[in-house]
Parts: sequence; structure tokens; C-alpha cells
Amino acid sequence: MSRIILKEGAHIPRIQATDIFDNEVDLDALKGKKLLIAFFRHVGCPFCNIRAHTLQMAYPPLKSRGMEMIFFFESTKEVLLANHFYENMSPVPIISDPEREWYDKFGVESSRSKSIKSHILFLIQTALVAKFKRLPVHWMAGDESFNTIPAEFLVDEKGVLRKANYWNDLKDRISMDAITSFIK
Repeated sequence: MSRIILKEGAHIPRIQATDIFDNEVDLDALKGKKLLIAFFRHVGCPFCNIRAHTLQMAYPPLKSRGMEMIFFFESTKEVLLANHFYENMSPVPIISDPEREWYDKFGVESSRSKSIKSHILFLIQTALVAKFKRLPVHWMAGDESFNTIPAEFLVDEKGVLRKANYWNDLKDRISMDAITSFIK
């Protein structure tokens, strides 16, 4: 099966899921709002935890300007909820997707070479930053994939994809300036 890559200007797949806090997440309920959808790796990934923390801190002012966020992790609900960091992430919905169904629908890449390169180049520095910020850093807990390369999507009020960022490495991001410009 070939990987799907979502194209800017197309409608994104309709998300209907239950988050780790047992809240229903339905894209139809979010129509009229701009949306940032982020697909992360596992609960102990320092690259992802730094990004999730940054987005969580930016969430209140972004929400006040009409933006919502949805985070996906490939860790199980139990692993996510066992971690104090994610327990306090609400009101941002976090969807556990260990079967990678949503990852596949959004074309999130699996690349051993990109993951290895990122770990060699950036892991120690990133892990130290995460530890300094008191963010989780640990090995995978279960069937999570070492090869997952995160992705972020900016979606307009009508469910149309306006920016797709399939990360080139584990430090790639949509800039906060681009997110702020998107909601203007």
C-alpha cells in the first residue's frame, strides 16, 4: 500500500474519535474554527514532548482567536494517562492511535533513516532541554514505532487543508509565526 500524502487545498479526512479524557472529538463540531492537527510519536519522545508543551502553552491565546488543536499519539490511552504531563494537557484533545489508523489516513511517514539521523544529530541536546523543562523522556512503552516521523496540519474553518508539514526530521515544525499568521 502506498502512502497517502494530503494536498493543500483538499478537505481533510473527517475525524470522529474519543480522546484519552473520554471526550468525543468530531470535526463537524469544529466547523467555523481554524484547526492545528499534530501527529506525534510516543509518550516519551523528547522531540514531540517539547513541541506538545510549546503548543499547549500557546493554546489559550490561539483559542481566544478562534483556533482549536487536536494531538495524536501512537501510545496507548493507558500509557498516556499514566504520564502526568499528558494528564494535564486537557482541554487539548489527545487521541491515542496505537493502530496508526489516523496516521495512515493523514499520510504520516514512517522512516527509519530519518529517525536514526535525527537521533544521531539531535537526541542528546533535545533530551536535555526536555529534562530541563521537566518533560517526559523515556524509551517507548509497548508497540510504538521508532520510525514515526511527525506531521502537522493547519486546517481552515471549512475543513480545507491550508498547510501540510510532513516533518523532514524530528525537529521540523510549523513555525509559531506561521501559525499566528494563519489565524489572522
